[in-house]
Amino acid sequence: MYSQMVKSTGKAVPTLAELSPEDRAFQKRIDRGEKIEPKEYMPDAYRKNLIRQIGQHAHSEIVGQLPEGNWITRAPTLERKANLLAKVQDEAGHGLYLYCAAETLGVSRDELYQMLHDGQMKYSSIFNYPTLTWADMGAVGWLVDGAAIMNQVPLQRTSYGPYARAMVRICKEESFHQRQGFHIMIAMAKNGTPEQFRMAQDALNRFWYPSLMMFGPSDKDSVHSAQSMAWKIKMNTNDELRQKFVDETAPQAEFLGLTIPDEKLKWNEATGHYDFSEPDWNEFYDVLNGNGPCNTERLDTRKKAWADGAWVREGMMAHAEKKALKAAKAG
Repeated sequence: MYSQMVKSTGKAVPTLAELSPEDRAFQKRIDRGEKIEPKEYMPDAYRKNLIRQIGQHAHSEIVGQLPEGNWITRAPTLERKANLLAKVQDEAGHGLYLYCAAETLGVSRDELYQMLHDGQMKYSSIFNYPTLTWADMGAVGWLVDGAAIMNQVPLQRTSYGPYARAMVRICKEESFHQRQGFHIMIAMAKNGTPEQFRMAQDALNRFWYPSLMMFGPSDKDSVHSAQSMAWKIKMNTNDELRQKFVDETAPQAEFLGLTIPDEKLKWNEATGHYDFSEPDWNEFYDVLNGNGPCNTERLDTRKKAWADGAWVREGMMAHAEKKALKAAKAG
């Protein structure tokens, strides 16, 4: 999800013998499972790869508020409104933790925002799909946050210290978000009216394959994963995480009485995993290239928020400069 099309070096992973003495010592630290901290030596390519991945992760958390924020005032009960508001607030916090982690690598938050606005940096493809009914809030929590957890739990062991530590709290809160979504699906699919059941099934139909796409392209087409794996920036391959997601989600759908929209989905006794159909990767690349249902709307909303907040940033900078000048005169 957070490394969709994030490029590392674009080259084969070098052997230790091919590395410089500094890079060889660095790789040995990685291999021993040590954490790399901001002021310690790291190859430029490692730093750039982290900035891209953490930046895309942060943007995904912030843009991810938009499909849900639209439903806060339309949630069916006061309790549901409060829960959804808390969830959206959590996502803002996640973005903050991650922007702070990226800043330790020498990139400013303003630069990250600019890269997003200019199209130089992406966010997860899943947030370019619309949320049409209240059942979509259940599907987003159950499927989208469920897929996010598959990505994020391993990142608690990633090699860069600030990123790994940020993920500890994020994972705890994302687990709550997934349970909240599944609870909505239980209320609608198992305990709701026939119409609510149909809404739940429709939401599953629309979000199933976009959720599978969250893990990124198939390993055979993901040419940049090997170096990220060697650096332990990325802990699992795309296909490993996607398979784990299907294995855990299929029984949950059966419990709900819902049907996953895949005729090939079945348990394989020989492999100990579910067989399933690949997503439409042409759609995936089309969405990443800006042609999804909500790409323009999402990015325009973020640009407007940035422009509307300019006066706040300017006021804070003016206050800081005034305070610094006063302190200098007093000294």
